[in-house]
Amino acid sequence: MKVATAKQMHDFDRRAAEEFGIPSIVLMENAGRHVFESACDILGRVFGKRVIVVAGSGNNGGDGFVAARHLRDAGAQVIVLLLAHSEKIKGDAKTNFEILRNTGADIRQISEASAVVSLLAQADLIIDAIFGTGIKGEVTGVTKEIIKAINDSGRPVIAVDIPSGVDADTGRVLGICAKADVTVTFALPKLGIVIYPGAEYAGRLVVGDIGIPKQLYDEVCIELTDAQDIAAKLPARPPNAHKGTFGTVVVIAGSAGLTGAAAMAGESALRVGAGLAVVGVPKSLQDVMAVKLTEVMTSGLPETLERSISTQALDAALELADKATAVVLGCGLGTHPETCKFVHAFVKALKKRAVIDADGLNALSKNTSVLESSHAEFILTPHPGEMARLLGTDIASIQSDRVGAAQTAAQHFQSIVVLKGARTVIAHPDGRVLINPTGTSGLATGGTGDVLAGAIGGLLAQGISPWDAAACGVYVHGRAGEIAERDVGSPGMLAGDVIRALPASLRELYALK
Repeated sequence: MKVATAKQMHDFDRRAAEEFGIPSIVLMENAGRHVFESACDILGRVFGKRVIVVAGSGNNGGDGFVAARHLRDAGAQVIVLLLAHSEKIKGDAKTNFEILRNTGADIRQISEASAVVSLLAQADLIIDAIFGTGIKGEVTGVTKEIIKAINDSGRPVIAVDIPSGVDADTGRVLGICAKADVTVTFALPKLGIVIYPGAEYAGRLVVGDIGIPKQLYDEVCIELTDAQDIAAKLPARPPNAHKGTFGTVVVIAGSAGLTGAAAMAGESALRVGAGLAVVGVPKSLQDVMAVKLTEVMTSGLPETLERSISTQALDAALELADKATAVVLGCGLGTHPETCKFVHAFVKALKKRAVIDADGLNALSKNTSVLESSHAEFILTPHPGEMARLLGTDIASIQSDRVGAAQTAAQHFQSIVVLKGARTVIAHPDGRVLINPTGTSGLATGGTGDVLAGAIGGLLAQGISPWDAAACGVYVHGRAGEIAERDVGSPGMLAGDVIRALPASLRELYALK
């Protein structure tokens, strides 16, 4: 499903009128009608139900006026609480306000929150039509108090297009935000309500077609993935296949105290269908890894005195990579200076597609120019802290605009970037962005990032494109987390539980192919 920014939606509204001759008041009528229909779904029998429409002076308020009119016609007891002087209402919103007023609707101009608390508490439904995608700056004053009263009312809330108080592009809460049970969004979901924290306030999303020509959506480059999309991208599993059909993953990883990261990356590569997996670790750790891993092969590499991979390992690691179809680099490598130099040299010389994670990224943050001089295709999988180090900024800046940060990194490093977190963002150097809907709080535990890196590497080894491998790996990993949580619960869920759930996650998707 495509996802639009605020600017794109404003452009679509304008072009629908200018290029196709669709009057904007028709779009508003359609929008309000969709809100009315969702209200009916929540209320069941509408007649006699008490509905409060809290409206601002802009087009969002206009959509609310339309919904109020239809609800009145259906027999609901509708009160419109207007948070602005009626003289400030303009354009199509003004037209619909006058129509509603001419019907004799109960419209009250509100200047203090205390006057509406009891009304809100007695409502069968509250419709939030205060702010839309054009909100600028923090919500303050009476409006802030009324949004708080809406949230404290305990009554069902429908948000019109987007919950009031959320930034339509970043999902940032602008001081306060209405918390909706349902958001009826128009034409396309807005970016700010499919990523966190905005997604937390949107509730269930209903997308209403308001009549904007679909061909305008062709230029939208951000999508929310779904199971059907992902299933179509998964590698084929021909009946006459052998292990060589599904490729070999080489995982260059591990150091003293961090062998688990290497092991999990190797195991998850096999659990998503790779034919073979080899884990290259510091030589003194190979025996331990061989005991720990049964199906995954191991290889010992020259090491530092601190038992991390040394610069002397370069030729051996490249030889391993040459025999593979995909490489995973970085899980548990450590940050020894010599290991960082190994990473720089390895990335520069590598000719295979590779996933770079964790300490591989930490090493690159000290010298990102090696990415520019490499001829390989990379998938970078940073969490917000690693992303901040790569871009030379702080975590707060990354989290305040996750999509923008991922796009910047993808273009700067000419690599596919997977910015991990709730609603993981996947960005392509050409500007495309995918937002992943799967996942759970149970994934917030050590090692799940290593599982993800291995899963993407395992899919990459099977011959699909880096873009598809990243999209599939993130979706499959998130869904595996949901399955593991269902089986063992969120608290106490381990990365190993996610690895074991990967085949079940894939089975669901292959059933859709």
